[in-house]
Order: sequence, then C-alpha cells, then structure tokens
Amino acid sequence: MAWWRADRGSVAAEVTLAAPFLVMLLVFIAVLVHRGVDARLRLDGAAHQAARAASIQRSPATATAAAQSTAATALSSAGVSCVSLDVDTATGGMRPGGTLSVTITCTVDFGDALILGVPSHKRLSATATEPIDTWRSATMAIIGGGS
Repeated sequence: MAWWRADRGSVAAEVTLAAPFLVMLLVFIAVLVHRGVDARLRLDGAAHQAARAASIQRSPATATAAAQSTAATALSSAGVSCVSLDVDTATGGMRPGGTLSVTITCTVDFGDALILGVPSHKRLSATATEPIDTWRSATMAIIGGGS
C-alpha cells in the first residue's frame, strides 16, 4: 500500500479539526446552564427580600405593594431581566405571630441560546415565607413614671 493511501494519522487530524467545535459547544452549554442556575438563585433571593419587606408592613395593601416593588428592584439590580413578572403575596396570616408568603414568577429570556434548540423563554418561580413579629402591634409602656 502506498504512503498516500495509508490511514495512519487520520484520527489525529480529525480530532484536531473537531476539537475546537466541541469545546465551543461545551462552553456554550455551560454558560446556558450557569445562566439558568444563576437566574433561579437570584429569584430565590428576590423572593426572600420581597417577603421580608412585606412582613414589616402594617396592612395587606402596603405589604403587597412593598413585595411588588422590592421584587422588581431586587431582580433588576441582580441583572435578571424578566419578560413578565408576577408577584403573589399571601397576606392571609398577616397578624402578630403569623406568617406571610410571597411567590415570584418570572419568565426569563434565553433568546440568545436558540442555536442549541433551547426554548427562548423559561418560566421560573420562587416562594419565600417570613414570620410576622409577635410584638409588632404592642405599644410601648412608659416604665418608671418619667419626668
């Protein structure tokens, strides 16, 4: 067999040509997975912040407004852009010693990842519950008569 027809070294040449594309594909997948995990973690943090902000309010209306604004601010400062943002505040247990729950649902845009066949939007949600302070409605008594 002639040297120009031999298969020796062909695998090395194929790997040399294919390796950069495989590495780029793996990096792209890793970035996509990181973005999804990062968005979920930031959504959890925003839900916790929104629940905390709502739990220190005095009325269900102000608690709902505080949760909405805190969630939007926390997500935008964290760099998470939501196509649609829904903040659901469960204020049924809003009494001293009760709990308050906030659920944030965000549709995250993955439009730049369409090359891999990934859906352009992913709907993520997170829920956080905060206790209401037991003594929050108690008035301070003046002790000792004062002057």
